[in-house]
Amino acid sequence: MVTTIGIDPHKATHTAVAIDESETVLGELTVPADRYQIARLLDWAGSVDGDGGRLWAVEAAGGLGYLLSQQLVASGEHVIDVPAVLASRVRVLSSGRSDKNDPNDARSVAIAAFRQPGLAVVRREDHAAVLRMLAKRHLELTSLRTQAVCRLHATLMQLKPGGMRRRLSAKQASRVLQGMRTLDAVGEQRRRSARAHLGDMRRLDRDVKANKTLIRHAVAAADATVTDVYGVGPIVAAFLIGYTGDVTRFATADHYAAYNGTAPIEVSSGGKKRHRLSLRGNRRLNHALHMAAVTQIRFDTPGRVYYDKKLAEGKSKKEALRALKRRISDAAYRRLVADQQRTQTS
Repeated sequence: MVTTIGIDPHKATHTAVAIDESETVLGELTVPADRYQIARLLDWAGSVDGDGGRLWAVEAAGGLGYLLSQQLVASGEHVIDVPAVLASRVRVLSSGRSDKNDPNDARSVAIAAFRQPGLAVVRREDHAAVLRMLAKRHLELTSLRTQAVCRLHATLMQLKPGGMRRRLSAKQASRVLQGMRTLDAVGEQRRRSARAHLGDMRRLDRDVKANKTLIRHAVAAADATVTDVYGVGPIVAAFLIGYTGDVTRFATADHYAAYNGTAPIEVSSGGKKRHRLSLRGNRRLNHALHMAAVTQIRFDTPGRVYYDKKLAEGKSKKEALRALKRRISDAAYRRLVADQQRTQTS
């Protein structure tokens, strides 16, 4: 008999509840989130699990339960990830109420894992995690740079009639600031503020450049063929590999497209079949595929031919672009699957 142990993780504590196949509670434990958490949980689990082994179910294993789930996997335990929304539905449906406390939450997580097939198995992190961190850092740096440029633009508008052109480089801004003369006390302070924003912009430019170098090296180390897809350079590849993770969790290219938001959503009613744009899924993956599609359209590529074909069929530009993104998603999926199979056999 397999024992299912549901865990409701928090920043300060973790609550675990063990159930058997009849959903009877076998035990409950709350441990502090510290360096002894795994030892305490494993010792307790040994006293409640049956002869059939045990299964750990962690709510939001990619969020608050990330470190705990990775520690369990490293200890040789079988762990699955239970989405928080699924656990909350189980809690409401099992009791008819939405009473919420840590033991009830942990029990709901265990029941969800026991009743719902196909939940994602938590695996030890690999090189994809490195690419995901670098891709996330790229987003953070480019966002901070955009903020610095916007602040610089706003300050220059108060110093120079008409301000500066939309695409502003550090060299252009520096030349304008150096050319200003006979400023009063207020104007001089504004120029100091502009120079401070310019300093932030230059520092972030250096950080972005250094991070791009790390991404290029990490993608090269991954030996990925996804870069063979036109429009997928090192930055886009880092997003595709990093945020896809274990591609085998997607049974088909259709499942992958649903995850990254390139598959349309059916909104049929009354016998009338209709679909609309999906705003679900991983938006960072969706953005990476969008950048690849835009690159293919810009140049003479098979993607451009496909895009023009869709336009000729009466599709709008946005609809044709979405169709191309789905086509690129399928191509990327095939490459990612082949790369992972090649890595596992080597």
